[in-house]
Amino acid sequence: MVCLFCTCTHRIINSSLMKIILEKGQGLFFTSDTHYNHANICRATTNWGGQDNLTRDYKSLEHMNSTLVNRINEMIGEDDILIHLGDWSFGGFESIEEFRSRILCKNVHLVFGNHDHHIRRNKADIQRIFSSCQDYLHLDIRKPEGKEVMKYSMVCMHYPIASWDGMNDGVVHLHGHVHLPQQLRLHKGKAMDVGVDGNDLYPISLGEIRGIMKDRPHVKLSLPQDHHEKRINS
Repeated sequence: MVCLFCTCTHRIINSSLMKIILEKGQGLFFTSDTHYNHANICRATTNWGGQDNLTRDYKSLEHMNSTLVNRINEMIGEDDILIHLGDWSFGGFESIEEFRSRILCKNVHLVFGNHDHHIRRNKADIQRIFSSCQDYLHLDIRKPEGKEVMKYSMVCMHYPIASWDGMNDGVVHLHGHVHLPQQLRLHKGKAMDVGVDGNDLYPISLGEIRGIMKDRPHVKLSLPQDHHEKRINS
């Protein structure tokens, strides 16, 4: 069990519990599958061919990259917290730090995705650029709202899972990996794909997630179709 507070900058591998106590005015945001500098996911530079539903409609790779950066910085301030649920970047090791250097937020926590192999292996101590790195997070969140402190609990993993700790008590499951469009990003119960492809490349805030999940039933997740099934070459 590991507890992290909102200003913590320690790097922890394979942590389970992360406690976040938000300060007044401090935001908490989530995103996934940014795939910064991934040529094949950008329609102008892809080699996938004829699969527009799998690519992002940008006129160049830098156009896609700068849009990702600008939309993160537009929403998230330096002292806010960003939980990134994996597949940070693509296109070589150098893309990892380049992307991080363009993001203003000082508190970025990474949950490993299937394309984060350089970060997982900690090549050249690359994990130093993140506040923490892990495979799975169970978030215990405290957020001041007026005179009260609200409590939220979320299970975060790169991959969608069918059942999770606290599911029947209303714990929300956030994931990425499947690149669902906005109309499909919600599942039957309190589970959601927070990847950028379902949110016009923007991150999503704690407040927005809570509003979406508030009245959703406690239902076991029926796993969504994986976008990787639609093509052979990555």
